[in-house]
Amino acid sequence: MADRDDQPTILVVEDEQALIELYVRWLDHEYTVLTAGGGEEALETFDSEVDVVLLDRLMPGMSGDEVLGEIRSRASTCKVAMVTAVEPDFDVITMGFDDYLTKPVEREELLDTIQRLLSRSQFDEIEQELYALSSKQAALRASKPKEELEDNDEFGQLQERIRELRDDLDTTLPEMNDDEFVAMVRDIEADRPRDESSTIEGDDR
Repeated sequence: MADRDDQPTILVVEDEQALIELYVRWLDHEYTVLTAGGGEEALETFDSEVDVVLLDRLMPGMSGDEVLGEIRSRASTCKVAMVTAVEPDFDVITMGFDDYLTKPVEREELLDTIQRLLSRSQFDEIEQELYALSSKQAALRASKPKEELEDNDEFGQLQERIRELRDDLDTTLPEMNDDEFVAMVRDIEADRPRDESSTIEGDDR
């Protein structure tokens, strides 16, 4: 993407002005920060120079889910993190976001997430899909009982797809255990509360 002042550009989409101001304070020393107080304004502000969108789900008027769909129709390479008070449900499995943060969000968590999303641009298509799916898996494991996850067919399909992607990477990148990407995927789960059974498939290799 093109540069604004040689810094990555972050678009904060949030209907609470206090949170907008907080996120700007956290980010503007390192990034070019754009803000929008709702979905319509977000789409007016969004352009090809935006590298990462921090997107609230529940907003008056146009929802974050609708904004996400429109962003994906315009620019598949832009990274989107949902930053929301809405606990993830199984509908997130088919949504086109790259990471999911549940409010309240700490400063370091937000900064680490943005850095991971920016670094993802260096990875190939398989790695990017694995990162996004692992984020969804971790978010659901942090919010749903183990029994409910085991009984859900969509979650089972998500896990199977993650296994397939890891197998593909093992075939194409046999040295992947030493790659920065693997550490980033593992960090996704390390950052979120979970029970001991919720490690990423293949972590024990």
